[in-house]
Amino acid sequence: MRLRMTIVSAAAVTAFVVATPAMATTGTGSLFHDGAVVGTVVVPAHVAPGSGSDPFYKVTIGATGQLGIAGVAPGDGPYRGGDWQVWLVTFNGGVTPYLLTSDEAVAAAEAAGDVTVTRAPDADFRCPIT
Repeated sequence: MRLRMTIVSAAAVTAFVVATPAMATTGTGSLFHDGAVVGTVVVPAHVAPGSGSDPFYKVTIGATGQLGIAGVAPGDGPYRGGDWQVWLVTFNGGVTPYLLTSDEAVAAAEAAGDVTVTRAPDADFRCPIT
């Protein structure tokens, strides 16, 4: 009886382990990089908080059509595969949000006093650019 229970339990665990990756979904999305829209593959992979290395800018309340902004992409600088280090970009009071399409645009908006840029290590994630 114990052998039968052990076999049934092992089979159930194996079925769960095999099925779990199949339940995770992969999707696609879009980001801005250097003024252009680039594609992404949204994978069910997480990174440890604070471990991202590629700069990613998330505009919290932006203009219509605002996408996330990749600071690097394949063939551009130290791209590490989309292991994103998240920075929140918030337009300051009295500033009407406008479209930001590159990390250079984010830096210029911050220098002009239009936005505040804050590191959000708990939001780090993995998502390669296609």
